Formats: sequence, structure tokens, C-alpha cells
Amino acid sequence: MMFDASGISAAVAGVAQGAANFAKAAADGSFSVSETGGRALLEAIREMRDWIDSKSVDLNTLAQQPPLGGSHGAEAIKPYATEVASDQQGFITMLGAFRESLDQAEQGINDAMNNYHQMDSGIASRYTAEA
Repeated sequence: MMFDASGISAAVAGVAQGAANFAKAAADGSFSVSETGGRALLEAIREMRDWIDSKSVDLNTLAQQPPLGGSHGAEAIKPYATEVASDQQGFITMLGAFRESLDQAEQGINDAMNNYHQMDSGIASRYTAEA
């Protein structure tokens, strides 16, 4: 049975599209996030992004042909091992797409926090104007 990575590609494409939609919704004011909640979300995003960045050297090792020896079986497997890691549907490619979606999510959280601040200021100004 052959592994079909199309489900993984679709999932990562879905994550990327979700992050783009999230950022767009935040930018157009569709939702807001409090300072406390936003800071917690931003910290989680930054930690995940830092982890991915810290693993870049290790991940590049996956893209290299493994030293499996010279047997017929090893020679047959070598090219596929690197494909699994780095082709269009490979782990490294998908992780890179996820990494980019974190940047979009971070922008979305920042926009949503600004929305919250503007909404909060607008409500507060109504009460201070009446006092």
C-alpha cells in the first residue's frame, strides 16, 4: 500500500488558508482580542515559530540522502527518503508553510488586539462624555 500525502497537503493548505482568513477577519475588524488573551496567543505563536527556526539545521539533514549503504535495496530507497522530507508534499515543505501561517496569525492577533483597544476606547468615551 502506497502512502498518499494529498490529505496532509490539503490539511496544511487548510491551515495556511485558515491563517490568511483569520488575519483578514482581524484586519477588517470582524473580531477583537483582549490584551491579556492576545499576549498569551502571541507567546504561543512565537514559541512555536522559535522552535521551528531552532530545528532548521536538523531539518535540512532530512533533505540529504541518508547513508544507507550500497545494496540494491538501499540504492532504491535513498531518493525516496529525501523526497518524503523535501518534495512539494514533504515534511520540510509543510512545516515551512505552517511557519508562514504563524506569521499571518501573529499579524491577525495584533490587529484583533487593536480592534479590542479601539472598541474599548470607544465605549469608554461614551461614558466619560456623559459624566
